[in-house]
Amino acid sequence: MSRTTTALVVPQLDGTFVLREVYLDSIRPDEVLVEIHASGICHSDLSCSVGKLPCAPNAVLGHEGAGVVLEAGNEVTTVSKGDKVLLSFSHCETCAECQSGHPAYCHSFNDRNFGGRRPDGSCAMLSGKDGSPLYSSFFGQSSFSRQTLVHRSSVVKVPADTNLELFASLGCGIQTGAGAVLNSLNVRSGSTLAVFGVGSVGMAAVMAGKIRGASKIIAVDLQPSRLELAKELGATHGVIGSDGDVVDQIRSICQTNGVDFAVDCTGVPQVIRTTIDALGSRGRAATVGAPGPGNNVSVDIMNHLTFGKEYVGCSEGDSLPSQFLPYLIEMHAGGQLPLEKLTTVYDVKDFEQAIQDTKSGKAIKAVLRWS
Repeated sequence: MSRTTTALVVPQLDGTFVLREVYLDSIRPDEVLVEIHASGICHSDLSCSVGKLPCAPNAVLGHEGAGVVLEAGNEVTTVSKGDKVLLSFSHCETCAECQSGHPAYCHSFNDRNFGGRRPDGSCAMLSGKDGSPLYSSFFGQSSFSRQTLVHRSSVVKVPADTNLELFASLGCGIQTGAGAVLNSLNVRSGSTLAVFGVGSVGMAAVMAGKIRGASKIIAVDLQPSRLELAKELGATHGVIGSDGDVVDQIRSICQTNGVDFAVDCTGVPQVIRTTIDALGSRGRAATVGAPGPGNNVSVDIMNHLTFGKEYVGCSEGDSLPSQFLPYLIEMHAGGQLPLEKLTTVYDVKDFEQAIQDTKSGKAIKAVLRWS
């Protein structure tokens, strides 16, 4: 049985969002109907809204949802009606990567998270009761909606006392930055770490570096105010990204030929090249920023070879959300992940201000309150 709800819709890929009524399709056996209480705004949402990342007109985006289960399909075993849940990315659960505990590299990741439809090709959201399909099932959730149908792989049960507005961003941005450091790079205690771009993802990487015990954590950003906040969260040094000698400054701080580990949170090819150049011998770098298809970066092959550097991609922090999100909540409880310093909550009616503040950098992590 279909039902109506209110959602933020992108009519055209020009960055404009409008709040309007949409229809939800009937729940499938492998889905959960969730009442959204909060949803984080991620730069990926904004990139999709202008076509920089895969999308289509009449889209319902949102992939950092948090809410309460209203109904669970008969093939869902992990949650029940009334459970609080955080929402993350969708994965098939059956391919080799999913089976080995690395669902962020699911063989069908792009289709399931950017395809705009359910895996079987049907649409979870419609423009009217018998209307045209909406681009939906974004990251298995499309959580810019007061109610939404979510694939079971995207759902993580959390305790009843969980602050959904505070922890909504764990579903993508925070787990991505923290996971890049803790999982993909496996930063060692006593090592050095550089983080390029300290928005919410980069701040999470900084906090994870502190959790792991990195001796020097170097934040690189264009905004001095963000560098100051990064230092509050664990960075030992800050470097202005527009300086012409960023690599030299990092080498001077590390007092060697480069940094042990580095995370690029920008997806900007020029910054990625600087990230790689800043690595020392046997240094390892990861990119988590998504620039869209067709972007390339050049590498000095001889330098890369002779110093044994590594550069890897990192999707969703290589995390297993069902385990990693509860771990991050524990880190917050222990005072090691102070998300309060990053998060600004807006009522959904003020979505335009939230988006503007996200674009300008005024809000590091904007979260929409739906109820």
